[in-house]
Amino acid sequence: MGITRRHFGFGLAALTLAGCGGPPALRGGATGAANAGLPADLRPVSNAAYSAWVTAFKQRAVGTYGISSATVNTAFRGTGYLPGVVTRDRNQTEFKRSLEDYLSIAVSDERVSKGRAAYARYRSTLNALQSRYGVDAKIIAAIWGLESFYGERRGDVPVISSTSTLAFDGRRGAFFEKQLVAALKILERGDIGPSGLKGSWAGAMGHTQFIPTSYQAFAVDFTGDGRRDIWSEDPSDALASTAAYLSRNGWTRGTAWGREVTGAGGGNVIQPQAGGPRFAVTGNFRAIKRYNNSDAYAIGVGHLGDRIAGGPPLRSSFPPDANGLTKENRVLLQERLTARGFDTGGADGVIGDNTRKAISAYQSRNGLPVTGEPSLELLRRLA
Repeated sequence: MGITRRHFGFGLAALTLAGCGGPPALRGGATGAANAGLPADLRPVSNAAYSAWVTAFKQRAVGTYGISSATVNTAFRGTGYLPGVVTRDRNQTEFKRSLEDYLSIAVSDERVSKGRAAYARYRSTLNALQSRYGVDAKIIAAIWGLESFYGERRGDVPVISSTSTLAFDGRRGAFFEKQLVAALKILERGDIGPSGLKGSWAGAMGHTQFIPTSYQAFAVDFTGDGRRDIWSEDPSDALASTAAYLSRNGWTRGTAWGREVTGAGGGNVIQPQAGGPRFAVTGNFRAIKRYNNSDAYAIGVGHLGDRIAGGPPLRSSFPPDANGLTKENRVLLQERLTARGFDTGGADGVIGDNTRKAISAYQSRNGLPVTGEPSLELLRRLA
């Protein structure tokens, strides 16, 4: 069966699976600088109803939530309504990816190689976290890799603007008002300044993509500088916060997340994709799911962690897809299309929008019915 996921703006779940990488980097000053580099629809626009909502919210923030008026006024300076945030939130759809496709992205050669380099660079920090919190260092590194590509894609959307826009929009208003309040409390505590409080379009922040309420509950100051700085170039506080999160959500020291089962196997075995690999999982697998409630995500974290530590690829193969194509077939199809001048944007065996557009363009150019669908016949035609 397919792995059903919901886009929510956090790390791999929201962006990598859609074929566009992870969340966008940071810093900023005044309004123009703070929004430099953002897509046009993620820059503030005039919206009278939003402005009226903000005026009323500011009163609640001070009177109901106990945040100082100075913090509230400073936080909202230069912020505004972001239409692209609403569009992304409303366009979230339930969709299915096979576990094979998910792992092709989550445990790509690039993510493994960069993970090994990041692990080596921060080995002492990760080992210290393992010692303090009991959470396997390679699992902490793997979450870092899935959530922000080891800090390369931390998000650059102002959190006050994004969460206030979504709180005003109303579809999940109560949830995002909680995130907005938590974000203001982060500013009030002094963990970060307004110009640095940035994240994904839905407010997930830093190296390991904490939403503001999770940050309030679990973030830690590992460096001892008095701030829980998950946004810094130094990922120490973010990695420690992830370790603390897993520790407090059931992680058992000294126990693996699980393993691939190739024989008869026993215990708690799952097979997320029919005909594909099976995994014997432990309570630590469930702890990872507290970070993101998806079997695919937890397997991705566990397997990526194993690969970062030098482990092998999965031994079991996946069955052909609904079009009769194996991953090797799909990679070859992408390579052949690109060689013919129909760029698929890479050859990872995952059939996404770029590949479908390339197929459609090839079909149109050659007088074929334009379906955008891969097939063995198309693969043979391209030989």
